[in-house]
Amino acid sequence: GAGRVCVCVCVCVCVCVRGGGRTHARRPQQPAPEGGAESFPLDFTAVEGNMDNFMVQIKNLAQSLYPCSAQKLDKDMKLQFLKNVSVTCNDGSPAGYYIKESRGSRRWLLFLEGGWYCFNRQTCDSRYETMRSLMSSTNWPLSRTGTGILSSQPEENPHWWNANMVFVPYCSSDVWSGVSPKTDHSDYAFMGSLIIKEVINELLNKGLENAKVLLLAGSSAGGTGVLLNVDQVAEHLGSQGHGEVRVRGLMDSGWFLDNKQYKFTDCLDTISCAPTEAIKRGIRYWGGMVPESCRQVHVGEEWKCFFGYKVFPTLKSPVFVVQWLFDEAQLTADNIHLTGQPVHEDQWRYIQTLGQELRSTLQDVKAIFAPACLSHKLITRTNWMDIQVKGTSLPRALHCWDRNLQENTYININNTLHQRKHKTGVARPGCPLRLIDSCPWPHCNPSCPAIRDQLTGQQMNVIQFLKHMGFDVQKMAQQQGMDARKLLGMLNNGN
Repeated sequence: GAGRVCVCVCVCVCVCVRGGGRTHARRPQQPAPEGGAESFPLDFTAVEGNMDNFMVQIKNLAQSLYPCSAQKLDKDMKLQFLKNVSVTCNDGSPAGYYIKESRGSRRWLLFLEGGWYCFNRQTCDSRYETMRSLMSSTNWPLSRTGTGILSSQPEENPHWWNANMVFVPYCSSDVWSGVSPKTDHSDYAFMGSLIIKEVINELLNKGLENAKVLLLAGSSAGGTGVLLNVDQVAEHLGSQGHGEVRVRGLMDSGWFLDNKQYKFTDCLDTISCAPTEAIKRGIRYWGGMVPESCRQVHVGEEWKCFFGYKVFPTLKSPVFVVQWLFDEAQLTADNIHLTGQPVHEDQWRYIQTLGQELRSTLQDVKAIFAPACLSHKLITRTNWMDIQVKGTSLPRALHCWDRNLQENTYININNTLHQRKHKTGVARPGCPLRLIDSCPWPHCNPSCPAIRDQLTGQQMNVIQFLKHMGFDVQKMAQQQGMDARKLLGMLNNGN
């Protein structure tokens, strides 16, 4: 009935919690028939405002009622090296993945790690000396604890906590695009795309063959890797006879622009080299592959497929885009370095223009979460639920997208995606899919991650931060044709 939330405890029973009332145990409902809308035992929509307290009560209840839940559940993902030893990291060491299986769940989340790239012998040698774990598996830890969307804690990850979690470390330095092994004539292997394919092959023997949903997610270079590989993963599963697995993408902070740098520099290292030039050099050095549908659009200019707004329109699989409007990695690539000193007026205009340009490239993206913040990466942060756009958190937006896709399912038949519509209709009211901040300045959204003064270490609010960057409230108010006090009020409210 109304006001009641049903929670499955230890899989075997459901507990129904009435607002302020008693707790009653009841028999579990029969599972939904195959082919119908995907069922999930816990919908947090009704309690999202008081999630922490609600989940603490549920966990305490579960542990007091059932011995099986009182045992310490293993929350870590365990390292598995690929059985196919020919698929390797840059230095020839075995590639691998971390996994935490969730018995009984038919939802899989496969996360691609990020970490820039290298694009020639010089930059790769430097990377190997300074960031070896991104090129070799020799010192990888035996386990990893998932955070954010990889967390197994419901209070941190309300809608994906019980999925099968897979974390794929980034050790190919090729934005997950390479298919080139190490040979006597090459210095490094670049096999990012093959690593993904081989991980999928191994997961088929661990339950992926019975999955309903596979969410391919990634941050930064891993986010770009999602765009480059999501259709290939769907096609590969279809070719193996598993086209019923619904493959989706979640791209975080990998939507880079091929724009003109604020200050041009020679392409001597990974950080200062313009993204367009770095990718042009890299795709040749890596033997990089791009989605066939994008390659056909950009014949001879395949490098363009590494940029989100170029490759996204060519994709067949549904993809949710998470992108800060003022991404720190983009600003770094554009040679805007916010080192604690106030920025010059022309730098300030460049930053504002960057937000406008990025926002314009997202016009045709149907599922998007884009806060006007100065930051980088979001979905694996422990506090990812705190960031909101227009009053909606990212986990909530992803849940809305998930429900919408259940009603408009795509299945892969002979490498062709076919839409299978359900009778449940369109997305529910109050369940938005396009969430883009409209305010024009960095950190004008009050829920943005905290920023600290690099000299004093003190936390700054929005107005302090903007003034610290050289923001002139009076001048900006005049340009906008409004009173300065009204502008300050808008900044405080995130309008």
